[in-house]
Amino acid sequence: MKRINISSGSPYEKPIGFSRAVRIGNIISVSGTAPIDNDGHTVYPGDLYRQTDHCIRIIEKAIYDAGGKPENIIRTRVYLKNASDWKEAARAHGKYFSGIRPACTFVEISRFVEADWLVEMEADCVIAE
Repeated sequence: MKRINISSGSPYEKPIGFSRAVRIGNIISVSGTAPIDNDGHTVYPGDLYRQTDHCIRIIEKAIYDAGGKPENIIRTRVYLKNASDWKEAARAHGKYFSGIRPACTFVEISRFVEADWLVEMEADCVIAE
């Protein structure tokens, strides 16, 4: 099967050695996606809703670039700095996914790579054959 690596232009990709997304066959896996711009600067510091929304838009673009569509998402993982704030991340998640309702996990982690990240997300897709 052919492997397609997708880059988002994140400055973290090359030095760490990862792709924003990888497609093999009809499966697309999207890496941990942080609330950063193309220069690696955190966007919307202190605003969990907007950071989550930004992550989802990066994920959607990677999926399109890999030949998929957001409705192909079957699972999302949402990593939070503070789980007690989950409702703001859930509101952004619901804005995009309430129609397809993928399997989803929200978890709190001890820390992110950058202190001002409030969220990081992953997604998995299966494109119907």
